Amino acid sequence: MTSATSPTTTDPWERFGWLMGAIWLVFLFFPIIGVATSDNALAVKVLGIAGTVLFATVYVRGFVLINSADTWQMVAVTGGRHLGVMVLITLALIPLLGINVLAHLPYVVALSMFCLPLVLAFSVASTCILICIIAPILDGSFAEQWFFTLIVVLVAIATGLVRVLEQAGAEARAAESELALAAERDRVARDVHDVLGHSLTVVTVKAELAQRLIDTDPDQAKEELDQIQSLSRVALAEIRATVSGLRVASLADEVAAAGAALSGAGIQAQLPDDLGVVDPRHRVLMGWVLREAVTNVVRHSGASTCTVALEDSLLRVSDDGRGISGKEGNGLRGIRERVADADGTITLAPGPTGGTVLEVIL
Repeated sequence: MTSATSPTTTDPWERFGWLMGAIWLVFLFFPIIGVATSDNALAVKVLGIAGTVLFATVYVRGFVLINSADTWQMVAVTGGRHLGVMVLITLALIPLLGINVLAHLPYVVALSMFCLPLVLAFSVASTCILICIIAPILDGSFAEQWFFTLIVVLVAIATGLVRVLEQAGAEARAAESELALAAERDRVARDVHDVLGHSLTVVTVKAELAQRLIDTDPDQAKEELDQIQSLSRVALAEIRATVSGLRVASLADEVAAAGAALSGAGIQAQLPDDLGVVDPRHRVLMGWVLREAVTNVVRHSGASTCTVALEDSLLRVSDDGRGISGKEGNGLRGIRERVADADGTITLAPGPTGGTVLEVIL
């Protein structure tokens, strides 16, 4: 057992897995019958039976508690304490049960396999196997008691195999969890970049425009500042939604935002009127791509015009700016990842008469 189970788990195996250990208590029937049918005094018989029942109770309680423990440390501490009590009870029963006390050892092995480190658990199992071999030899009853050795060996193999497989499964789940966490971090980083990159670009453009107009057209400058305030609120809301995993780009909203951003940068925008031609399955992704593409046009192109074309599975953003230069930024790498995840293709190339053409086919 490499990890503990939450008390509120809904997994039946984790809630009632202790029954798998408890079911083998039927084998304690043999030492009970042995002491009950012996020639010992009644008090000795009662003590022997009571000790075996107490042993079984501690064993079951140990399994129940380690299955409801919250951490591996609690599993080890709780299981170790119960193992210690089980060993003490077993030693105390030797004078009452004699060689039949070996029937308790499979349970010591079983519990140790699920609460101790693997090396220590296999050491306990090996010790119990040796005891099952040596004790009957010294007692002169190995021919009759050899099956105790077989039982302990089989229990050690079965529980050891379960423990190893469970530990491997836990390690695989932990690796999957780490990969999922890394993917979520990448998603948040990519979405935050896309949101902030676009919003801050528009805010910068409008701030520069307001600065130029503050002396010549104060009313227009005030309007631009009001829009900056509104854009800042929207950007803050989008960041919160992105971090929460709730934000979804709307193609219609992004087309409208593209028009405002291009207009604010003094770039003539030619935008599609009919968004219904786009396959609904592709609209969210096209919204993200459009946002980043327009942000790059506003920030880097120096263009005077920008044209956006939409078809069923195609988005094309072209401008008449200075063309491609330098390395790709994080934004473009981000949309390449989004498009690749959707099994689409993205190309960024010079336009036929200059400028840049970004084309996505899904």
